Amino acid sequence: MQAKPFMKWAGGKSQLLRQFKNYYPKELINGKIKKYFEPFIGGGAVFLDIVQKFPIESAFLTDINEELIIAYKVIQRNPDTLIEYLRKYSNQYYKLSEEERKEYFYEVRTNLNLQRFQVNYQRYSDNWVPRAAQLIFLNKTCFNGLFRLNKKGEFNVPFGKYKNPKIVDENNILALSKILQIAEINVGNFDSTEHKIDENSFVYFDPPYRPISKTSSFTSYSKYNFGESEQIQLAKYFSKLHTERKPKLMLSNSDPKNENPDDTFFEKLFNGFYINKVNANRMINCNGNNRGIISELLITNYKV
Repeated sequence: MQAKPFMKWAGGKSQLLRQFKNYYPKELINGKIKKYFEPFIGGGAVFLDIVQKFPIESAFLTDINEELIIAYKVIQRNPDTLIEYLRKYSNQYYKLSEEERKEYFYEVRTNLNLQRFQVNYQRYSDNWVPRAAQLIFLNKTCFNGLFRLNKKGEFNVPFGKYKNPKIVDENNILALSKILQIAEINVGNFDSTEHKIDENSFVYFDPPYRPISKTSSFTSYSKYNFGESEQIQLAKYFSKLHTERKPKLMLSNSDPKNENPDDTFFEKLFNGFYINKVNANRMINCNGNNRGIISELLITNYKV
């Protein structure tokens, strides 16, 4: 079975994989690259695409979002117990009327948020398993399947009125767990795995996008903001890796020219690198029904 992301993720790359395959480095395609790094793992669509197509021997997956990393580690270590918890949520949820489902959703959400003060995010624990199940349940049943935390670290997405959400996907969780056995998964900033990167590595960066308009400024996948100063720091790190460690590098971000043809923010930041464009079907304003084809940037340190 082909494993796929276990959570719906804002800005996820599943829809772009067909285009991305044209931009992967030839060393990856030829089997010369054995190490894969993704410092903003998110939903993990690109990681899953690459590790299931190419002979990657070790992967290093990082994210600043502690709740997300808990879920990945639980899937890696305790998939069967996680499935049991999810099955309980699913059975309970499907017995309820829509109004009762809404009430149940907010009970679980409140419980998740209150318990965060008792969680040791540094040390793996059996208590992580029910927490991961709560997180996945909320992701499957919340509005638009979003994952969003406020500045306090609280999950704050409202209830979504889905008739048949797939709360437990047993086969996918088991397939994903098997794949994750080659991975080191840790909470960390985008530069926390620098010492492990070498010329036989492929690093893919998918940071929170720089907003292209005032109505598209969703950067709160975690309680930490990722603004223009962080975008600049990331570009400096990209250049440092290219010069000192010589891996193959690929980075996604928004294309400001969708809104402002004179915005050269990324051209200046990544001067000397290859700036490619792919097409994405994204929300183009705050109206969730208003979607359109826009271009996104795919920046590499190698010629495609």
